[in-house]
Parts: sequence; structure tokens; C-alpha cells
Amino acid sequence: MPIEAVIFDMDGVLVDSEVYWDKSRVEFARDRGKVWTDEFQRLAMGRSTVGWAGVMQEKLALAEPIDAIIAEMKARVIAHYEERMPARPGALESVAHMKRHFRVGLASGSPTDIIKAVLRITSLDQIFEVMIYGDEVPRGKPAPDIYLEALRQLGVAPEVSLGIEDSANGLRSLKAAGMVAVAAPSPDYPLSDDVLALADAHITTLEEFNVDLVRRIERERSS
Repeated sequence: MPIEAVIFDMDGVLVDSEVYWDKSRVEFARDRGKVWTDEFQRLAMGRSTVGWAGVMQEKLALAEPIDAIIAEMKARVIAHYEERMPARPGALESVAHMKRHFRVGLASGSPTDIIKAVLRITSLDQIFEVMIYGDEVPRGKPAPDIYLEALRQLGVAPEVSLGIEDSANGLRSLKAAGMVAVAAPSPDYPLSDDVLALADAHITTLEEFNVDLVRRIERERSS
């Protein structure tokens, strides 16, 4: 069946934001005399706002409430974005390219304030037909809720929809939703072979994410 809709994740896919999230968490922990590790970062990646804040609270043994952690982290990350928007090579062009051929939407588990800041700075809010924020759904990735809501608003079935993700939780969310999945991990955060096996295609740069790739996936699915 031909693909009708393409849904993008944001952090790590459109913008190389995991670097900023990691940097902000390292700074957050350092200011409290603690250490944020790569292992902790991987546990936090791709989760809902409450989910990653819970990881921080647990792994850093914090007495601070979840809401306070979220508020400080949002302020830190937005400040980094305002200094420099780290769009992945080919990412913004890929969204515009896909828009000419498919319905396009955004399904990001990031806090609403941060998503809106990125969309405003990049002008992507003028391109996406639907934009679903992690704060708007009851369960974060790897649950399928955010993708199912995006598809509901588009009026498109999961089996004719494709999503692109950089994290293990994101890919699991796509497959749980019954969608075609493209893995596009950031070079700084490669995915293990068992996680890549969940994807229908694997790319290393958004410059490869185009209509030709989608058509190739369609042919492979029908063969």
C-alpha cells in the first residue's frame, strides 16, 4: 500500500538537540555536585517530559519535585536553542520535500514550550499539517499514543503512514502504532543492532530521507 503520511520526531531527528539536552543535564547535575552519565542520557532519550524528568530525579537521587526539574531543564535547553539552532544536515529541506508528496506531521515527546520555540525559529510551524506535543498525550514513547493521535488528526491509517525516529523508544512507539519506521540516529547516539532491527530502513543523514527512499520501502513491503 502506498504511503500517505509522514510523521517526524523532532529532537535528534530534525534538530541535533540531544547534544543540548545532554549538555543541559550535565550542567544541571554539576550545579548540584552530581554527575550525569551517557547511560543516564540514553535512558532519558525519547521519553515524555514526565518520563525523562523521572529518570533525572531517580538517577541523580534528587529531592526536587518533577515540576521543578522540568521547568529548569526547559529554560536551559531553550537558552541553548536561542544561541544556535542545531538543525541536522538536510532536515529542514527534507520536511519541505516530503510536504510536496505526502501529508506531514510532527509527533514530539518534548515539552510544548521547547517544541514551539524550535518550530518558531525554524519556521517549520508553517509546514506541518498537525503538531502533537508529548504534554498532550497520556503516555509517552515507547507507547504509541502520540503517533496514533497524529494519525487520528490527519485521518490516515497507521499501515499507510511512516515515521522517522532517532531513539529506541521512538522506534518502539512507531512499531506499537503499526506504522512503517525509519531509523535516523544522530551520529553521537548510534543505535544497537537489535534496535535497528525494528526499523524498515536505516539512514545516517536526513539528506537520504526523500521520496525515493519511501518508494523503495513500499516496493520491499509489497514483494
